[in-house]
Amino acid sequence: MSEIPAPPWRAQRRSTPARKPLSRDAIVDAALTLLDREGLDAVSMRRVAEELSTGAASLYAHVANKDELLELAYDRVLGEIRLPAPDPARWREQLLEIARESYRVLGAHSDIARVSLANVPTGPNSVKVAEAMFGVLISGGVPPQQAAWAVDRIALYISADAYEGSLYQARQRASGKPVDEFIADFFGQVHDYYRTLPPDRFPHLNQYADVLVQGDGEVRFEFGLELIINGLARYLPAAD
Repeated sequence: MSEIPAPPWRAQRRSTPARKPLSRDAIVDAALTLLDREGLDAVSMRRVAEELSTGAASLYAHVANKDELLELAYDRVLGEIRLPAPDPARWREQLLEIARESYRVLGAHSDIARVSLANVPTGPNSVKVAEAMFGVLISGGVPPQQAAWAVDRIALYISADAYEGSLYQARQRASGKPVDEFIADFFGQVHDYYRTLPPDRFPHLNQYADVLVQGDGEVRFEFGLELIINGLARYLPAAD
């Protein structure tokens, strides 16, 4: 028997969309959405729960605490890094490729790089990046001990540089100025300050104020990478 239709004057029941089942992946997705929008300091179990329209207590069935959530989010981000297969003939170029790619990916996600500082990330993507970088160095002939230290120092360099870049971006957004204008104003003030230093006490900072403020973040990042890689070359076995 067919159902009798409801009278037209009766309020219709609203259909409520089914809520997606809560999962670790969904929680990490929400954390990254919040992080990209508002920064790392905004990420808390309560705020992530609000993103998912649920209570914070429900998150703990999937994630132990905020620290674990941040590590999961960081590892998810590292999964975006494209990694080459080691090629001994191109170890320098490949090391540059991994470093540049890591820097790009971290820079695309607010201040996520901060998660790796004073920490040893061990998620599946974290160890995959470490394995790739270590493999490139080993295949290029860098001795294991120096290669191991190089992986640590390069990773720290990338994270620290990416994190500092995120701090400048936050200051730029707070200023309301376009990026180019903010950078020009900031380094212009630094330049002018150096030029006001007493030349008898600070002769080099005063005289070379122009060159001290040259180069944007990417130029300086590339310069640092070249320093590290050129330094590694001294550990290569001498050719017969």
